[in-house]
Amino acid sequence: MPSADPTPVAARLHADPEPPSSSDRPLRIAWLTYRGNPLSGGQGVYTRYMARELTAMGHKVTVFSGEPYPHLDDGVELVKVPGLDLYAEPHPFRLPAIWEYKSRYDLAEVAMFSTGMFPEPITWSWRARRLLKDRVGDFDIVHDNQCLGPGVLGMIADGHTVLATVHHPITKDRDLDMAAATTRWKRMVQKRWYGFLGPQIRVVRKLPHMVTVSESSRRDIVRDLDARSENLRVVAVGVDTEIFHPEPGVERVPGRLMVTTSSDIPLKGLVPLLEALAKVRAERPDAHLQVIGSPRARVSATIERLGLQSAVRFEKGIDDARLRHLYAEAEVAVVPSLYEGFSLPAVEAMACGVPLVATTGGALPEVAGTSGETCLLVPPGDPDALAQMILRALGDAELRSRIGAAGKARVLDRFTWRATAVGTAALYDEILTGRW
Repeated sequence: MPSADPTPVAARLHADPEPPSSSDRPLRIAWLTYRGNPLSGGQGVYTRYMARELTAMGHKVTVFSGEPYPHLDDGVELVKVPGLDLYAEPHPFRLPAIWEYKSRYDLAEVAMFSTGMFPEPITWSWRARRLLKDRVGDFDIVHDNQCLGPGVLGMIADGHTVLATVHHPITKDRDLDMAAATTRWKRMVQKRWYGFLGPQIRVVRKLPHMVTVSESSRRDIVRDLDARSENLRVVAVGVDTEIFHPEPGVERVPGRLMVTTSSDIPLKGLVPLLEALAKVRAERPDAHLQVIGSPRARVSATIERLGLQSAVRFEKGIDDARLRHLYAEAEVAVVPSLYEGFSLPAVEAMACGVPLVATTGGALPEVAGTSGETCLLVPPGDPDALAQMILRALGDAELRSRIGAAGKARVLDRFTWRATAVGTAALYDEILTGRW
């Protein structure tokens, strides 16, 4: 496992038997996630599978979550930490009724919300600290899943031992959103929305123990958030191979491309993919795109501008079996992101044996492997290059078969949730025994 110390974790633990390892007894883990639903993005997926695998290893996991709440497996306790849920469908960006205000944290959440700022990481961390303040003896370790609010530092002051996951620096999201803003007003709106970043950066600089999901993210967190490199380790995330695997009886749909995106933000690169699709269809009129996600205003406008109404289909809220079936139908999976700290859609597609076309944004080369061997890579934000690579893949059945098989083998060898849990538990052991 990559870390500040080049010696593998397992080797270091074996070489130095003192003090006694904590891994020979079940640990009591408080897992924090301010948004837990897997449909909200990768953080919810991470929460579900880490809780499941750590529980299977014999540890006791209690998940403290804000809305939307996570999907958890049997044996994992859920403690709901509700806020005002100001962004919930069907009425996002609502102002709460007077009877909904129950604490000073609610007042603070609405005050920040009213200025255009996203307040949840800050206010949820305060609520979580309040719940944990008198439970220091109940948990061996608190694992924060990228809330990074000031309440997390308060937990350390209260006596908790804390490890925080930083999936990637949100400065990347902010910078890309700011660059995509077309007016001064929109830039001001984006700047205010990301107002929570200042407090998060201050927390990251003070946290003694953090883990991230790729070496790319580790470098960016150190550079962009001014984190101390010795306080940050790497444990890659994984894929559920019981769900994501090939379906041999399902035929590929000619020209079918597939992309999975949980949000319509510039960072995910859906607009460049649509522009590439328009170019591909000039040579391959049967090319069409299956999007796992919801159409939003910017993407809908792009589809209309490019005349792609009949070539793009959206599905959302689907179950795992349906998602796997859609992968089985796709000739090519695409991850067009401008930046990724890891990319669960990439490893899910590869685990299903679907040939992957991806960009070189962030950690994607680290995850997907070598272009021409386990995937096909292009520069981020380049619709021309993306179109040419998609055409290459669609036009070469042997290439698709070879890359699909090699990509699947790479994922099975490197990226499983059990490996993620084992690597994370090793970090718990290092922290609790004073080795880190």
